[in-house]
Amino acid sequence: MDFNLWSFIVDNLEAAGAIGGYVSISIIGFALITYAAQKRNNVESNIGPKWAHPFIGALLGAIPGCGATIVVASMYKNRKISFGGLFATFISTLGEGSFVLLGASDEADVAGNLTAYATITIFGLVAGIIFGYLVDFFGIRVRSNDNHDEGSKDQSPPIEHTSPVSQFIESLGFYSIIAMAIFLAPGSIMALWGGGIEAISGATYWVSIALTITCIIYYIVNKFIYDHYDCACEDDVKSTLVHAILDVAMVVTFVFVGLFVANYIIDVLVGAEAFDEWMTSSAIVVVLLAALIGALPGCGGMIAVAVAFITIPNFPMAALIAAAIATSGDGIFPLLAENKKDGLIVSVMGLAVALIVGYVALAMGF
Repeated sequence: MDFNLWSFIVDNLEAAGAIGGYVSISIIGFALITYAAQKRNNVESNIGPKWAHPFIGALLGAIPGCGATIVVASMYKNRKISFGGLFATFISTLGEGSFVLLGASDEADVAGNLTAYATITIFGLVAGIIFGYLVDFFGIRVRSNDNHDEGSKDQSPPIEHTSPVSQFIESLGFYSIIAMAIFLAPGSIMALWGGGIEAISGATYWVSIALTITCIIYYIVNKFIYDHYDCACEDDVKSTLVHAILDVAMVVTFVFVGLFVANYIIDVLVGAEAFDEWMTSSAIVVVLLAALIGALPGCGGMIAVAVAFITIPNFPMAALIAAAIATSGDGIFPLLAENKKDGLIVSVMGLAVALIVGYVALAMGF
């Protein structure tokens, strides 16, 4: 078989950008909605009676993205929600992986994506509520804060907002991604109904590639060079949008990596037929691997599994469910920073619940 590496890379860049077009709309839209809601209502001031915390936490976790887990982690720190409510939120969240499933591209059937999203959301909600109440009933919680070095937070150097890197993160790269997302938005929305805009199909192809490349550069620069930006320190629309664009860049980067690896393994190393046969006969192993990958801190693991689901034929729904329950999203980071014991308990217990629910789903034929 003739393998053209350049064409393979470009095809995966375009596919990731096509997903990124809708991902951008979703993440930016939810970020602005969340910002407006927080302005109107101080969510952390009142979360309802304690008996309802697991139920409320599970509902919050079902909101697409990682915003709910970050908010609930802060609420738990301020003793506004029980440990069961916290655990229910982390069980029901899909993190940024939700936007991959909600996205539309040539890599997957849109109806199949939405069905998968609805299925794992229902499983996550039910599991979150059940295990959240069990955690509160048995009194499983750790309240001691093991991060007492409050002064260390003030020792980081001040952000230089005039540096080239800062200008790229908050200006050039920021507005470039927004502009490309706006250009791709109409086609992405029409793709939900299987349509498109033929007149700009050529431009859409190249803008999708450019979006992926820009997001990869943006993510790498922010992650390894400019890692000081914290949207939590500013409460305005610009900081909200910068954080949303950082999420967009992270999701598109991981989507590209996931597509590249999955397609290379299937199309080049193994072969589609052999891989399809292994996937069908090894569902038990796939569920375990998916749960372990999903349990990795942050959203990267869940995004990788979501990409595998939309790319690999016969990928078990049960494996996607297990990964969705195991993932903790970005909310795990502030939780670990505040109390490593609670963060570890949430991660380990979440993985255990993910395996239980994943294998139950597999036995049910999912």
